[in-house]
Order: sequence, then C-alpha cells, then structure tokens
Amino acid sequence: MTTTQQQTTALPTGTWELDGVHSSIGFAVRHSGVMTFRGTFGDYDARIADGRLEGRAQVASVQVDDENLAAHLQSPDFFDAERHPEIRFSGRETRLDGDRITIAGELTVKGETRPVELVGVATGPVVDGYGKNRLGLDLEARIDRNDFGVSWNAELPTGDRMLDDEVVLTANLALVEA
Repeated sequence: MTTTQQQTTALPTGTWELDGVHSSIGFAVRHSGVMTFRGTFGDYDARIADGRLEGRAQVASVQVDDENLAAHLQSPDFFDAERHPEIRFSGRETRLDGDRITIAGELTVKGETRPVELVGVATGPVVDGYGKNRLGLDLEARIDRNDFGVSWNAELPTGDRMLDDEVVLTANLALVEA
C-alpha cells in the first residue's frame, strides 16, 4: 500500500515579476439564475518576492461588454472605485502537492480584508525560448461578495435574486524570474 503525503513548501525563491501579456485577472458570478457573468481587470500586477505572492487590481480598469455596466461596477453599489481604488491579495502560506497549489492569504475588496485560499495549478519553473525562467499559476478563489460589502442586488419577477452571492475570482499568472 502506498500513501501520498502532502508536501508543504514555499513558492520559488527570488523575485518573480508578472508577464502581463500572458496573464489575466477576472471574476465570475451567476446572473439571473441561468448564466455566468464574467469580467476582467485591465490594470493589475502580481509578483512573488521572498516566497510570497502579492497582487493588486485597479478597480477603475474593470472590463465588461457594456460601458454602462462598467460604470455601475465602479459605483458604491459594487466596488466603489473612488473610495477603494484597488483590490489586493497578500499571500501568507503556500502548500504544494504535485502541481496542485493552495495559497492562503488575505483579500481586500472595498476596504474589507478577509482570509481566502487561492487554489489551482502551478507549472514550472521552466526555461523559455529566450533563456528566462518562467512560472505559471492558474488560481481560483470562491468568496461571498457580501463579506466584502458588495451587496447590491435586484429582485427578479420570480422573487429570486438577480445575482448570486458567490463570486469566483480567477488569476492566471505568467511570472518571469527577475
């Protein structure tokens, strides 16, 4: 009989900077009970330093297919970009089990900071075609948006709510060793 032990380790040593061309930060929420609404942020950064993942996204850079909806997402009903211009993540502990990764940390949205776990897959480090060391992290966290003061909703004719409370955050990060 063989057993698999979970390996606890840190992210790679050194400093790893974001390759923004090959990365994305986004969110998804169930809308009207029948579809998933998705958005992304155009201005964001992430890096690994001292074995810890840190990241931020500028709320004003939220991207959706409707400019009126983008403005509503920046309003106090949702992110309140004027008073809270950034969303931040600060990692504390990393656990690796093969290529599966869990990063425990703190997420700050709309001035509220709560513990979250990012889970997903780590790939690398590998040497790319230009001789640079690269690391890939495909991460996801599920949060209750109400915990962060993002509580706007509307009632549908059925009496159901327009938006689910659970939001899936995604970070697909390509990092290059500095």
